[in-house]
This record gives sequence, structure tokens and C-alpha cells, in this order.
Amino acid sequence: MRFVSCTHGGSRHAALVDGEDLIPLRGVAELGPATPTSVLADPPLDRSATFPRSAARLRPVVPSPGKIICVGLNYRAHIEETRREDSAYPVLFTKFATSLVGPTDPILVPPESEKVDWEGEIAVVIGTPARRVSEADALDHVLGYTVANDVSMRDFQRRTHQWLPGKTWDSSNPLGPELVTPDEAPDFPDMEMVVRYDDEVVQRTTADLMVFPVPELIATISTFTTLLPGDVILTGTPGGVGDRRDPPLYMTPGHRISVEVSGLGRIDNELVEG
Repeated sequence: MRFVSCTHGGSRHAALVDGEDLIPLRGVAELGPATPTSVLADPPLDRSATFPRSAARLRPVVPSPGKIICVGLNYRAHIEETRREDSAYPVLFTKFATSLVGPTDPILVPPESEKVDWEGEIAVVIGTPARRVSEADALDHVLGYTVANDVSMRDFQRRTHQWLPGKTWDSSNPLGPELVTPDEAPDFPDMEMVVRYDDEVVQRTTADLMVFPVPELIATISTFTTLLPGDVILTGTPGGVGDRRDPPLYMTPGHRISVEVSGLGRIDNELVEG
């Protein structure tokens, strides 16, 4: 199944995708903590309130996650282009829900940064509480998958030893378009991600090339914190970021950035002055 968070007729809805229509979930305003796996497995559909997808505005697929945990340096090509060493433990950092925008919303390019970079990523949404889970059981806790762009302000990222200042600017991280449940999502080798800056392909990978695969990420993170329904894990970006090109290429207002993952959908965002 596929679900969205959206607005229609001045109201917010979590909705099931039914072809070109959206069927709202009765009494549920958005995907997240209120929609664990137990709810989406048998969603309370209000079929009488069905409306065309074209009449809705898609919000971030999980607008208000309790946690957004991001993974850095999780593809070999990105490790090599950054000239960093391999690690036996994933690089982890967090960002805030205020950074999220919808799959077609503008990305705000802040006037304070001159080095705004793309990072196409596959995102995992948690569906049941996970604490100290094994890799073998980790995927049982996944609600679904979606697409993200972990837009990074590189000059601010490098101001401290921690990456936070460059990673969580308001209205900079699109997430969507849909939550695709595990039964419908492609296998990891078939999740091909392609990132385009305007019409130029700048990143391409498949999800099976992650250094730390999704089950290991969930097991590792759940060792130190309880993952809860609606929490989001951004699984890392492949090689091809603008910051590591020669010469570097950064995003500026007036251009577009898109991230498409086969079987999960496409986010396509205009860059505007913020």
C-alpha cells in the first residue's frame, strides 16, 4: 500500500493512494506517531470522502516525526570522494522536523550560506517500537520507505566538529512523495536512486550498495534509543555531491533538484531565496 500526508479543502489528512484518488483515514490528520503498523495494516478508510490526488497538496510524508536520524558516509563512493577513512560504526547525526518540506514544495536557500549542496537519500519510517532489536528482526519494525534530500549547507557544516549547523536549516529537506509499505516496496537492489540538478544527472546508486544496510542501521540505533512509530532514518547519500566536484557545484535559486527512487517515487523541488 501507499499513503500520503496532504491538505485538501483546508483540512489535513493521512490518506491511502488509490490510483489517481486519495482516500482519507478517518480521524487521522497525518502519517507519523498516530499511524503505527497496526493502524496502516487495516486503515480506517473514509471512502465517502475520497478526493482526486490532483486536488491535494502533498505535505512531508511524515510531517512531525519525533526523531530524524541521519547516516553519513554510507556509500563507498561518497567515502572516497570525501577522502575519509572507512569506519566500523555508522556516522550518525540528527535533524529537526522544522527542516522538512513536501515533495514539490520550494527549498529555501538561506542568504547566509554560499555552499548549498544536494544529498539524495532513501528514507526509512519506523512502524513499531524498536529497542535493542537484532538485525534479523529489524525489518519487522519498518512502516515503509520514502524519498528524501538531505540538503546540506557545507560552509556551516564545517564550522564545528559536529555537522548540525549545516544539516537542519528550516524548510530545506523534502520528504515524500509517498510512504510505500514493505510489501509493495522494491527489494533493495532494485531501489535505484537518481538525482538530477535541473536536467543533469548528478547522483545514481542502488540501495544494496549501502555500507551499513537498513537492518544494521535499525539494530545499531535501537541500541541507544527507542525508535518509535513515525521516526525517520535517512540512510545516507552516494557519491556525486556538488561539494566534491572540480570545480565545486552548489545549488542556487532559480534551479531545480529532483530525487527519484524506482518503486518509491520522485521529489522535485524548486530552489528559492530563503
